[in-house]
Amino acid sequence: MSKKFQGIFPALTTPFDGEDLAVPRFRENIAKFNAFDLSGYVVLGSTGECVLLSNDESERLIRAARETAAPDKLVIAGTGQESTKLTIAFTNRMAAAGADAALVRPPCYYKAKMSRDVLRGHYLAVADGAKTPVIVYNIPQNTGVTIDPELLIELSTHPNIAGLKESSGILSYLGKIIPHVPEDFSCLVGSGFVVLPALVMGASGAILAVANAAPAACLDIYRLFKEGRIDESAQRQLDVTPLNKAAMETYGLPGLKYAMDIQGFYGGPVRRPLLPLPEPAKPEIEALVSDLRTRLSSS
Repeated sequence: MSKKFQGIFPALTTPFDGEDLAVPRFRENIAKFNAFDLSGYVVLGSTGECVLLSNDESERLIRAARETAAPDKLVIAGTGQESTKLTIAFTNRMAAAGADAALVRPPCYYKAKMSRDVLRGHYLAVADGAKTPVIVYNIPQNTGVTIDPELLIELSTHPNIAGLKESSGILSYLGKIIPHVPEDFSCLVGSGFVVLPALVMGASGAILAVANAAPAACLDIYRLFKEGRIDESAQRQLDVTPLNKAAMETYGLPGLKYAMDIQGFYGGPVRRPLLPLPEPAKPEIEALVSDLRTRLSSS
């Protein structure tokens, strides 16, 4: 059985007009992304400022994504909540709004109590109750909770747990998992720094924040790898790394959204309590985007 989730998925940003949700801008971005050979879109992820959105706002985004996405594009919704009951309810609400799958982070407020047994029970209950396939989301830098490889391997045998988004950036984590999960289980990397190494190890694709501002470059990494052109894929991985670092580490979401603005998408402001990009940082982002354009055009 082939993996359902493969290729490149942008982890979409959420556009705001001031403090208000800007759904028309969200639709405009997706309409532009439809022109690329992307596999689909992740909405309500970390890059989408999901924890700063109300449930009603979240539903509006999922409905807009499903209505605007090309028919061949999957829509994956981030649906993790702090209780098992709320996660199941929110997952099914987003499925009814048009989501094809749910990306479920672990509960983390009571992180000291998130033992293997607790997480096992949570994910199995969510998978049993969800009306859409579940993708487990490992992002310890945000949650403070790591889903250990042994548990992930166990969860991968559940018929409704279809994949993993691994965002720690630690390649040894994937190395412990990929040889032991079912053939149709999708391992998606969530760090723009290690896309090619993860593909070499057997990952099926990537969910990337930087793909909002550099979709063509991210797609090149995947396409060139699939064509066996490893050296060229490696070069493209190196090409996208400086922008990824600036957008995801140095300046975070304000930097990513500004890079999108430069590239002709709508990034716009972040929502408070996040702060705008400092003015002195803008020339740096502009230079990185310009450099990447030059590299893409010369290859």
